[in-house]
Amino acid sequence: MDRRRVLCVGAVVRDEEDRLLVVRRGRPPDAGRWSLPGGRVEPGESAPSAAVREVAEETGLAVAAGRLLGSVERPGPGGVTYLILDYVCTPCAPDRTPRAGDDAADARWVSPAELAALPTTPGLLEALRGWGVLD
Repeated sequence: MDRRRVLCVGAVVRDEEDRLLVVRRGRPPDAGRWSLPGGRVEPGESAPSAAVREVAEETGLAVAAGRLLGSVERPGPGGVTYLILDYVCTPCAPDRTPRAGDDAADARWVSPAELAALPTTPGLLEALRGWGVLD
């Protein structure tokens, strides 16, 4: 991968009430805005494994990674571009109460209407609509 492109992942996780799991970013870029759990893929790590790890680190929840839903590119600091691969993930533990951790300032389940009312990261709602996650 190009040095100026950073491989990242995001996790699209829904619960039995069709709510989405989101985190409020605690650090730049976009600190204070809501987004999907996710982050950088570590060297030697597969993208699906990174999605599972990031959900656990940011929300305390165990998930299983499924299919690749889509990808987006976002500008980052210092001229880098984040290539973000978003995976459908399924909760796989009975306790589904998110607890913010790592670089997440908050974590919660939200309905599509609640998500639309939150300050989200640029392009999040458009991507989710384009992939059929939101109406």
